[in-house]
Amino acid sequence: MDMEWLQGSGMTSQRARERMLTRLIDAGIRDQRVLEVMRHTPRHVFIEEALASRAYDDTALPIGFGQTISQPLSVARMTELLLDGLAPERVLEIGTGSGYQTAVLAQLATNVYSIERIKGLSDQARTRFRQLKLYNIRVRYGDGNEGWPQHAPFDGIILTAAPAEVPPALFEQLAVGGRLVAPIGSREQQLVLYVRTPAGVERHALSDASFVPMLGGTL
Repeated sequence: MDMEWLQGSGMTSQRARERMLTRLIDAGIRDQRVLEVMRHTPRHVFIEEALASRAYDDTALPIGFGQTISQPLSVARMTELLLDGLAPERVLEIGTGSGYQTAVLAQLATNVYSIERIKGLSDQARTRFRQLKLYNIRVRYGDGNEGWPQHAPFDGIILTAAPAEVPPALFEQLAVGGRLVAPIGSREQQLVLYVRTPAGVERHALSDASFVPMLGGTL
């Protein structure tokens, strides 16, 4: 992978990223691959220039269309849970958003398939991925509730918005042994890990979460 885009400059570069890494480690993130990818991925590229000075703060930031870019700790924790120390072949992401989570996944999985229901966001994300020379990402403008059956089964599925329950189509597209990570709930949300076994799907509730709601249809 061409690494020129990883370097950054000024306030948005290495010093700010190192502070972010320290916070992630202090919060319990242990997967060194996840930490290294997040150290090098330029989060400031995925937000408006006016917010660049806050790019590496551990906070969600607005990206337009009533959506936000997830806080770095959420991205790191969900990525770590999804990988479980492995390097998945196929990962499905529901909710491309700014594309930051997608870019992190693309450096840890062979192929990433991402669905976004808001056309403006999907178009912006495609442009960013081309600029960053991340060529193993496919973005689809559509309803994430349907998944992407043409490319199933997936070794991992990650939801970056919160449904009341996981859409059944997503479980159907999860490979045996695969992992699905999602915030679940309406007013009160929990981060939940699902693991598909030969006998069915195991559910592990982990911690409180706060994400935008997962909606159907397209905009």
